[in-house]
Amino acid sequence: MKISSSPTESQVQSYVLLRRGVGIIAVALPFVLITGKIILESPGISASISAYYYTVMRDVFVGSLFATGIFLICYRYAPLDDIVSTIAGICAIGVALFPTTPDVDATQRQTTIGVAHAVFASCFFLILALMTIVLFRKTDPKKNPENPTRRKQQRNTVYLICGIVILACVVLAALILFVPYLHGTSWLQPLHLIFFLESFAILAFGFAWFVKGETFILKDPPKRADMRQSR
Repeated sequence: MKISSSPTESQVQSYVLLRRGVGIIAVALPFVLITGKIILESPGISASISAYYYTVMRDVFVGSLFATGIFLICYRYAPLDDIVSTIAGICAIGVALFPTTPDVDATQRQTTIGVAHAVFASCFFLILALMTIVLFRKTDPKKNPENPTRRKQQRNTVYLICGIVILACVVLAALILFVPYLHGTSWLQPLHLIFFLESFAILAFGFAWFVKGETFILKDPPKRADMRQSR
């Protein structure tokens, strides 16, 4: 008896739902954090996404990262995708387990943990960019990779733009945090640039996962044989 190695319809549907779940969490996180803090605690925007760990929205922040991390670890597609997504999931959980350094009265231990947080967060965003630019744009060998469909080319353009946005946000955030002239500058602090850069990066990745999960219209049209079967 020969066992088929091709994914079943239910498995494919699980992949789609998993991608949509990651996209929903990513897109919703910045808005939920802002709204929750304003309603439950005080008005205003925190300095960064990670700074919400020290607000009433801590559980939402940590829970969202854990959920995203578990989604990415459980995600299964191609061998390389599995490895990269697993590393990204571990980094997401690491960001949750090692909170950022508090803005005031930070102890030496909190500063050390904050360094670990920064490493996990940097790796997380860089891997997200790698997944979006490289892995998402790959074509299934079974689907004629030398001649991708028009929809596939459109999706690849979206993935490339999203990946570039993620990388640009990471570079700009690094400049603000590590360039002496910019770091701690009084006129930059009210702008909350780190928060918005992190939010744009997360939104770009979430949008890419929406497209990957066939939530938007850029999915390939059904084949004629499939259309006949669905009639």
